[in-house]
Amino acid sequence: MSDPETLAVYAAQAEKYATLATLDMERPHVERFIAQMPKGARVLDIGCGPGVVTGAFAAAGMEAEAWDPVSEMVAMAAAQPGVTARQAVYADLVAEGVYDGIWANFSMLHTSLADWPAQFAAVARALKPGGLFHFGTKLGEGEARDSIGRLYSYISEPALMELMAQTGLTVEYTRTGEGAGLSGEVAPFISVQARA
Repeated sequence: MSDPETLAVYAAQAEKYATLATLDMERPHVERFIAQMPKGARVLDIGCGPGVVTGAFAAAGMEAEAWDPVSEMVAMAAAQPGVTARQAVYADLVAEGVYDGIWANFSMLHTSLADWPAQFAAVARALKPGGLFHFGTKLGEGEARDSIGRLYSYISEPALMELMAQTGLTVEYTRTGEGAGLSGEVAPFISVQARA
């Protein structure tokens, strides 16, 4: 998540994005994720945005860390009770076997597809054995910018399943649908939860 144009869009529209990024949008996935976590779990939300989901993890009694490359988002996440927030990107994920869960919801899609295998490998290494990975992304092929200038990398469901398998992640749950985000454009998406 180091594309300058994408980061500039999020910095400029942080408040607007915060009004869209409500817990209701992700509630079924969040509830499933929380239900799978052990008591006092350590979890990481990469690309946390305003930190609403990370706040739900903290409220559920977890040790919740929130990472985002945009300082405006980090400030909002840090304001969530019980959340530890820092400005960081996927390349900063060098920990090994420390997280019970990692939540990466519609954030990796702003990085180049060429970086995805290494980023998935970093997630798998950072999870404890049996740890849970939640991943959300838009479905499609190739890379393109949306109408407001954000870089998007798209992947097909079969290619994503292959990447999960190659990384040693065992898929437990998938959900597909369509939705509109900050740009207002409707696009197909997939949400996946998998075990290390």
